[in-house]
Amino acid sequence: MSAAFPGILALGEAMVEFNQSSKDQPDYLQGFGGDTSNFCIAASRQGARTGFVSAVGDDHFGRLLVDLWKTENVDTSMVRVDGGAPTGVYFVSHGPAGHQFDYLRAGSAASRYAPRDLPLDAIAAAKVIHLSGISLAISVSACDAAFAAIGHARANGVAVSFDTNLRLKLWPLARARAVMLEAIRQTDICLPSWDDVTDLTGLTGRDEIVDFLLAQGPRVVALKLGKEGSYVATPDERRVVPGRVVKAVDATGAGDCYGGAFIARIVAGDDPFEAARYANAAAALSTQGFGAVAPIPRREAVEALLAG
Repeated sequence: MSAAFPGILALGEAMVEFNQSSKDQPDYLQGFGGDTSNFCIAASRQGARTGFVSAVGDDHFGRLLVDLWKTENVDTSMVRVDGGAPTGVYFVSHGPAGHQFDYLRAGSAASRYAPRDLPLDAIAAAKVIHLSGISLAISVSACDAAFAAIGHARANGVAVSFDTNLRLKLWPLARARAVMLEAIRQTDICLPSWDDVTDLTGLTGRDEIVDFLLAQGPRVVALKLGKEGSYVATPDERRVVPGRVVKAVDATGAGDCYGGAFIARIVAGDDPFEAARYANAAAALSTQGFGAVAPIPRREAVEALLAG
């Protein structure tokens, strides 16, 4: 890996977030979101060198995002500024059924990202490139860019990490299944969530699910099980890695935090089971505050929870 480029890249869409501060009040706190951006920040806070591959609008929200990444030590040299499209925003509301998302992202700068925009040298020099179902779903050109990035990574011996992050507001289930399964076939490390993967596969047993996913090609599957932890499988071994019990107030972005922490530890040399133990703790800590980014813990806090 060239020292000029980060070891971990993520490709996708970032947005500005407005998160309801109380279940009983209509006040919203401004924050930041976007699953792959959250992933990058989580990995960076664990000490990894990360870079984000995307586009933002030439607007106030786009500049806020770039400033955020710089503050979080995420390389912004691969973020394109699109003067003809806005930066996406979304709202998180809280109610009896949990958190609800409402998006204003149609025609966003990131949705106009295309294969020609990819930083091929940086991808070839990375150790891992991370994508998600949302990276594939926001537009045809973004989906094409994602598969071009995957192909370039594999041709250069770069590991591919993929989080399902199924959002049926973005595309119908039949298309999501077809496209995501093709991505999983080209993935080295698969990080699915339980609800996503049961919809995508029609399976309901943990071993059935990991058997199916490993058969597609990944060498590691870390199935996220919320507060229960994660079920981690390789072709040779599998086990439940228990979660950490905390007083949770908002699970927004917890899965993204898990992924960023997991990949940061894999790049640092951990085996998948030790990486999952660490990632479970990081994700648990991230649920103790509101919003996707602010509560993401730093390495010292995660290590303190593990030690305790």
